[in-house]
Amino acid sequence: MTTRATAFNSPTNNVTSRYLIPILSPRSNKDDRLEGGLQPSNVGGTKVFAWKTFAISTGSGIHVYMFNNRGPSPEYELRALRSLDVLLDEACGGRKDTLFLSFSTARERWGSDHGWQDEGVYAWITANYLLGTIKASTPPDTPTYAVLDLGGASTQIVFEPVLASSDMQLEEGEHKCDLQFGGRNLVLYQHSYLGYGLMCARRHVHRLADLMSTLQGMKPKAVAGNPCLAKGTRRVVIVKDEVTGEERKVTMDGGDIGSFEACVRVVQFVLAKDAICELKPCSFNGVYQSSLLSSFPNGKVLLSYFYDRLSPLLPLSSSSPITISTIASTARQVCKGRDEWLRNHWATDSELMAPELTDRPEWCLNLTFMHALLRLGYEFEDGREVPIGKEIGGTKLGWCLGATIVMVGGELKCRI
Repeated sequence: MTTRATAFNSPTNNVTSRYLIPILSPRSNKDDRLEGGLQPSNVGGTKVFAWKTFAISTGSGIHVYMFNNRGPSPEYELRALRSLDVLLDEACGGRKDTLFLSFSTARERWGSDHGWQDEGVYAWITANYLLGTIKASTPPDTPTYAVLDLGGASTQIVFEPVLASSDMQLEEGEHKCDLQFGGRNLVLYQHSYLGYGLMCARRHVHRLADLMSTLQGMKPKAVAGNPCLAKGTRRVVIVKDEVTGEERKVTMDGGDIGSFEACVRVVQFVLAKDAICELKPCSFNGVYQSSLLSSFPNGKVLLSYFYDRLSPLLPLSSSSPITISTIASTARQVCKGRDEWLRNHWATDSELMAPELTDRPEWCLNLTFMHALLRLGYEFEDGREVPIGKEIGGTKLGWCLGATIVMVGGELKCRI
C-alpha cells in the first residue's frame, strides 16, 4: 500500500512550524509519533517521511512525499487511515492560516487527472470531514451532509443518496462519483448547474422583466417594472439582446409591485422546472437528479456560501434553527421595502440599512431566488433545517481541504 503525506506552506510567516506527526508502525499496536520531518525513519520495517510544515513568505503550495507501507494486512491500512485523521486534525486545528492552496499550484500538482468540475465534490469532502461524518473513526452508518454551494455563475449540489430498496438506483452518468476514504466506499450524486448562480439569475430576471415591459409597449423602454426589486426601489442594469448582442441601460423599478410572491412567479420561469426531462427524475432545467424526497428524506443539509446573503439579516440572538421557510419569511420582509425594514431589527444596524438594503435593492431578488432554488428546484420541504456557514471549527469551507484529503489518503472517480 502506498500512502502519501502532505506539507502545507504558509504565505505569511517566515518561521518554521513543527507538528507531532503520527507514523504507523506495522509491528506496533499504536501510532508512534515523531517530531519534525523529512528525516527518513525506519519504524518497524516501514520507511517513513514525517510531515513538516514549511512556512515561507514567497508563496503557497502543497508538497507530497511518498512512503511505502510494507504491511500486508488490511488492519494496517485502517490504522494508517486513523493516523491520517489525527494528522489532518492537527493541521486544521494548529495552523488554520496555512491551509491555503493556490489555483496554479493545484493545477501543477493534480495535472489533467483532476477536473475542475469536481470542485463541488471536494467541498462536500471538506464539510463532511470537518463535521466528522467520513473519518476512519466514524461509525459506518453515520449519515452524511448534503452540501449546496451558490456562486455567481453556478450552483452545485452534492449528496450521498440513500437507496432503501433494490429497485432504487443512481443512474450512470457524469453526475455519479465514487469516493474511497476512511475505510468506506461512498457513491455520491453531484451536479453543477451552470447559469444558475446569483449573478446569472439576476441577469435572467432583469431580461424577463424587460421583455414583459417591451411586449406591453411593443418597443424598448427606459424603465421596466420588476417585482423582484424591493418595493419603492430602483436599479439601473445592463440588458443584452440575445439575438443582436446589443446592450442598453434599463432602469428596473420595484415601484409598488415589488413582492416575494410576484418575484417567485418570475423566478419559476428562470428555473425551467417544466423543461423536458429525458432521464427521470429531474430537479430543474431538465437535469437528472435522484429525488431528495425519496433518496435523502431525513439527511442533513449544509448551505455553503448561502451564508453571505442570509446571515446579515438574521437576528444574532436567535436560537431557532434555520429552515427553508426561514428564507421565505426573510425574503418576504425584504421585498416589502423600507417601511418594513424600519419595523424590523435591521433598523438598528446602520451598516446593513445604508450600504446594503438601501443601495442594493436586489436583496429581494437574491433571497427569493435562493428560496425558489431550494424549495422549487431541489424540492426541499418548508420545514427542512438548513444550517449555513462559512467555516467549521475555524476552518473555512471550500474545495481546498477536500482536494488535499483525497490526494493524501483517498480516491475519487466521477463518471464521464
